[in-house]
This record gives sequence, C-alpha cells and structure tokens, in this order.
Amino acid sequence: MRLLYGDIKEMNKKDWHTADIIAALRKLGTTLAAVSRKEGLSSSTLANALSRPWPKGEWIIANNLGVHPSEIWPSRYFDENGQPIERIIRNNSSR
Repeated sequence: MRLLYGDIKEMNKKDWHTADIIAALRKLGTTLAAVSRKEGLSSSTLANALSRPWPKGEWIIANNLGVHPSEIWPSRYFDENGQPIERIIRNNSSR
C-alpha cells in the first residue's frame, strides 16, 4: 500500500488508541497504574485521561512517554483546521 503525503498527514491527526498508550508505557517497563501511584493518585485514576479530557492526567501520561499531550490526543488540542483549541480553566474560588 502506497501512502500519499495527505494520508500521512491525516494519520498524524488521529488520537492514539488506548491500547497503544498502554503498550507504549509497557515498552518503557511500567504500567498506567504504576504511573498513577507514582504520582500519588489511585491506581485507576489516570485511566480517566484515556477516555475523556483531563489535562493533568494527559500531562502525566505524556511526560512519562516523553511526548507532548497534543501528540497523543491531537483532537483535544487542535480543531479540524489544525488551529489550537482554547481550553477554559475553571475558577474554583467560587465554591
């Protein structure tokens, strides 16, 4: 199968599959649960970042893999035109 430049560009826009993230951690000799515990979280807490946006968890996973979170989850950081998505930071002081 011959890939064209546009095809490669499209492939790079897709989020990593959950199994690929877990496998990448395993290749480094660790697990998602171990990374979570190392960060002082419950062993299952980081799994939340695999299924829904959670910037703190995304950064923890990405740092352990040596990449920026936008490389793992481009859909969470860039719109369909490749423009950065502005993330709104919640103000917890009103609670």
